[in-house]
Amino acid sequence: MDFTLKQLAYFAAAAEAGNVSAAAQRLNVSQPSISAAIAALERGFGVTLFQRRHARGVDLTPAGQRLFAEARALLAHAQEFQTAARGEGDALAGPLELGCFVTLAPFFLPALLSGFAAARPGIQVRPREGDHASLCRGLLSGAFDLALLYDLGFEEGIAAEPVGQVPLRAVLPADHRLAKHRYVPLAALAPEPFILLDLPQSADYFLALFRARGLEPNIRHRTPSFELARGLVAGGHGYSLLNLAPAHDRTYDGGRVAVRPLDETVPPLKIVVARAAQARPTRRALAFRGHAMVFFDGKTL
Repeated sequence: MDFTLKQLAYFAAAAEAGNVSAAAQRLNVSQPSISAAIAALERGFGVTLFQRRHARGVDLTPAGQRLFAEARALLAHAQEFQTAARGEGDALAGPLELGCFVTLAPFFLPALLSGFAAARPGIQVRPREGDHASLCRGLLSGAFDLALLYDLGFEEGIAAEPVGQVPLRAVLPADHRLAKHRYVPLAALAPEPFILLDLPQSADYFLALFRARGLEPNIRHRTPSFELARGLVAGGHGYSLLNLAPAHDRTYDGGRVAVRPLDETVPPLKIVVARAAQARPTRRALAFRGHAMVFFDGKTL
């Protein structure tokens, strides 16, 4: 079928906004223009791209999700081609949609974005936090160009490149008997009350470490909050396992924790930059990936 970049841009705007009217306002065009472009694409491809919800906007169908991912990539490459044709050389410009795992973001994203903005001021990175599953869905749907997350396993269709790694750490009450040790054996923790960081796939990762060694943790509390886990530990409710530790040992309510690495039998967890495998990365995405590799430099953090 014949289609235009304008039709794809109108379709992508409606998909991003989840609403035809909002897309029309953002692009400063009429709502019928957006609707006509979507209808033309649906006729040409022989698929339904959106499910219409009365007075509540639109949702992408499975076919729409696939087309949205390809449309965003094609529009990004078209913009890069236009930049090159104008003779602007290496002056990369435009948006970059970046997903970031929720517990990684506060530790690394501020410095990572500041350094990248200084090196590539024309690229507007638009970060969004999420758990592992939502970031992977965003990569496959085209909502994200790249995502920074842990290597917790990936389904088919996602390519991930390691950039660094972090050890697993035991978070203990400051006066806990094991806080005197330089390293903490996982077997010594198993009978103790466990405060589990309960994020999708993260919880499975922590529990699998015990079960691979024939251990069963004594789960006392579950929470998706990194700081609540630390606060519960400081309050004497148990211990937790976390891959990252703030620069100080104080919790939000003024309590204190002790952080000790686990023994060497527990391998560090890789940090990766991931993307949709089928989509050719834009020059903006390649530039950010290169910056992230230099930023982390493959180190254990």
